[in-house]
Amino acid sequence: MEQTEAAPDTVELQFQEDAALTEKMRLRVSSLRRSGRKRDDGERLLLPHEAVYRLDFRQQDLRFRRWNVSLGGRGRVAVTGISQHWTPDLTHLMTRQLLEPVGAFWRGAEDPEGAPPRRPEADVRELGERIAELAKVRKVMYFLLAFEDGARPAELRCSLAFAARR
Repeated sequence: MEQTEAAPDTVELQFQEDAALTEKMRLRVSSLRRSGRKRDDGERLLLPHEAVYRLDFRQQDLRFRRWNVSLGGRGRVAVTGISQHWTPDLTHLMTRQLLEPVGAFWRGAEDPEGAPPRRPEADVRELGERIAELAKVRKVMYFLLAFEDGARPAELRCSLAFAARR
């Protein structure tokens, strides 16, 4: 987890892929396929174009400021927050634990190279504010990031800027 100070009262948190948790979720999918079993009722399985990311909070009293998203190339990235305190060895990801709204960021073929990704401003603001609220009681928060229409994890830089309350 990377935490940088942009201004004296600003905390910027980078989304970091949790490769171990992503792999554990992929193993769950392959195990179900091999055994011919179905997912548990309400369980949310990881799709091939998704990965698990995390934010680690060193401070809990934060106020959302903005998203900082850079998406090289074309494509779409959807950021879905997960409300559960995750213990993947004991519990599976359940659909009811996915937060709304989803933060969507995209660049289309008509967008000039280097242009910032487009996004539904109200939705990404609401998601940022919900993340700040959950940070009050969390040290870690998990997210599903879905990469579609040509977007690739290596081309994404995503962070949230918060005001640190004093």
